[in-house]
Amino acid sequence: MRLVLARHGRTAGNVAKALDSKPPGLPLDDIGLGQAEDLARRLVDEPVSAVYASHAVRAQQTAAPLARAHGLSVVVIDGVQEVFCGDLEGRSDHAAREAFEKVYQAWLRGEPAAHLPGGESALDLRARFIPAVETAVDGGRDAVVVVSHGAAIRLAVGAMLGESAETRYVPNAGVVVLAGEPGRWTLEHWDAAEPVAGDVTGGAGEAGW
Repeated sequence: MRLVLARHGRTAGNVAKALDSKPPGLPLDDIGLGQAEDLARRLVDEPVSAVYASHAVRAQQTAAPLARAHGLSVVVIDGVQEVFCGDLEGRSDHAAREAFEKVYQAWLRGEPAAHLPGGESALDLRARFIPAVETAVDGGRDAVVVVSHGAAIRLAVGAMLGESAETRYVPNAGVVVLAGEPGRWTLEHWDAAEPVAGDVTGGAGEAGW
């Protein structure tokens, strides 16, 4: 069993580094639409049995070409949306990004109970995300693709592989591939990419945006 976790393609919010976590959110821009097509071509020979996406428009748009390539429909599921930014939602100013980054770095240091102001913690994200993807792959034998969001994937996979696992920035339309079964996942592939220019940590340039 292979679980392919794909980040959505680029949006105008990514370019502005806006904290866009609440569905439906912004659509893909022209580059993002091209990234979605590239993802479909990349996975066209994979034995994909199901394609899921979060409630965000950008995730569903990214999933659509891949689903069509395999004669499938995109199934929208609860639980795999981006970590909720709460009071910081929709903002791209320096103060908001600094506040987000402070909490994001706490998560990466192994402090998952840290909360975004008015928003979620890494524990909150994992509590909804992991059961959702494990339900999606339940009983499957081939590859299942879930199109989600950068910080959500990074935070969830860190827990799915074990707290000592090293995680990375997830680029737009990048994939993280896990093999195994719920409770016994191993990392097969993580797309290598650097954060966008000007974003040293991959924090607020990654999450949802």
